[in-house]
Amino acid sequence: MGVTLAYETWGEGSRPLVLLHGFTGNRASFHGLRPLMGRSVRAIAVDLPGHGATPLPERKGRDGFLETVDALVSLVDRLGLGTVDLLGYSQGARVALAAAVRAPDRFGRLIMESGSPGLHRRQERAARREADGQLAAFIRARGVDAFVERWEALPLFDGLRAMPTERRETLRAHRRACTPEGLAGALETLGLGVQPDYWSELHHQRLPTLLLTGARDDKFTQTARRMAAELPVVWRHAFADCGHAPHLEAPEEYVREVLGFLQTPWYEAPQFEGTPATAAASPGRVSP
Repeated sequence: MGVTLAYETWGEGSRPLVLLHGFTGNRASFHGLRPLMGRSVRAIAVDLPGHGATPLPERKGRDGFLETVDALVSLVDRLGLGTVDLLGYSQGARVALAAAVRAPDRFGRLIMESGSPGLHRRQERAARREADGQLAAFIRARGVDAFVERWEALPLFDGLRAMPTERRETLRAHRRACTPEGLAGALETLGLGVQPDYWSELHHQRLPTLLLTGARDDKFTQTARRMAAELPVVWRHAFADCGHAPHLEAPEEYVREVLGFLQTPWYEAPQFEGTPATAAASPGRVSP
């Protein structure tokens, strides 16, 4: 039957927006944005497998990743909302891109925060699978609290240490609410090492796409630049003084970028005889 994704809805807007959290998050990860954007969107916040109330897929590895993508498309179909927009952060951004590639007709616009199309070389994917396997073994052996201490110490999350204490504690509570098997299984199912390589799919992608990163997160900002060079209809923004999680580090500025993108008119250029249709945006494609 495949995995069924748990979710919640919020917001008073008419525009459906699916929200996909990062590793160690859950459907509540975007609650801090609700007062800022709840009047403009109807959010569908999802628990990805191994997080919150969503179980792990029946299969591991690449098959489990694709099972998750199919589950997301099935959820959109069950909700009967027509075309929806997608916003994903980190792990969620990778799943969002995969869903847009899998079923582009179900989605209107794509927003990727600190995301990646995958690893291009087979050796890189194998090395990442090995590293994720070691981390999964650590989580199973030492538990979630020990993992959270190790995870939060990563330089990747330096920007989060400047957040107000209450928000930092809320984030830590979300992480500690995870289970050892859920996090370990998510690494084995949704990790970068098992994700298909979607780099070659980018130039086929016709959804208007917004790539968001923190300027201090050089790795993902460079990845976004490379993606912007491949995508036909793309906007890109790097938030000054932010690291890997701009939606947490600069929520007001983040929401302005997201809503500005969602509310920008665009159109499908008319198809003339003998000329293939191409997507165009108004006021125009933003240079990467």
